[in-house]
Amino acid sequence: MILSLYPDIDIIGGNVATAEAVLDLIEAGADAIKVGIGPGAVCTTRLVAGAGVPQLTAIIECATEARKQGIPIIADGGIRTSGDIAKAIAAGSSTVMLGSMLAGTDESAAQLVERDGHLYKISTGFPSLGVELTLKQIRNEEVTEDEVKEYVAEGVDATFEYKGSVAEVLTQLIGGLRSGMSYSGSLSIPEFWEQARFIQVTAAGQAENKPHIQTQNIQVHPDYRNLVAQKNSWIDFNVSPE
Repeated sequence: MILSLYPDIDIIGGNVATAEAVLDLIEAGADAIKVGIGPGAVCTTRLVAGAGVPQLTAIIECATEARKQGIPIIADGGIRTSGDIAKAIAAGSSTVMLGSMLAGTDESAAQLVERDGHLYKISTGFPSLGVELTLKQIRNEEVTEDEVKEYVAEGVDATFEYKGSVAEVLTQLIGGLRSGMSYSGSLSIPEFWEQARFIQVTAAGQAENKPHIQTQNIQVHPDYRNLVAQKNSWIDFNVSPE
């Protein structure tokens, strides 16, 4: 129906997490498909509804089918670092959607608050009230107590550390993605799809992935400055050779 009314616009369908659902959306006329059921930072769908697929698995399965039809995939949810963006794209997505990573920026609609000298942004409404009730609030329409009681939430409100402008955040994320692509020798996203490789990682390997230097145990020698001063005093530059 939408395509009949607006034939010149692109339709994004989703969210889905299986190849079968991808085919259904393609048959319905979708020009791109969002993938992700439950991986979002504030999402509780997998707990409330018991539905969902681990995000990387969902991307691989959906992208494999969508690519046969020439339809791009958008990875929606589960992105916490620029490395996650690189993995999502390497798995087959053409782009990603970011929510919590940008929620703390100036441009987000979340409310800016100060606590104990630190700035935060508080995201409320949509996760706990859903689309319909949130839109009613935006339109200044009354949301009744019965409506709130009957709604089954699939998300939680959250507080995010203030991050400044979205441009600064995106600069870091894009830099991380470029670096990730360079490790596989990829100059484009299609090359990245072909050249990236995934391996299983043990718990020990996962721990090794993170910085693990014990900085709290590193101390500068208490006499370091005195030692430097003593060494410098041993050299007398005013002594002329005999």
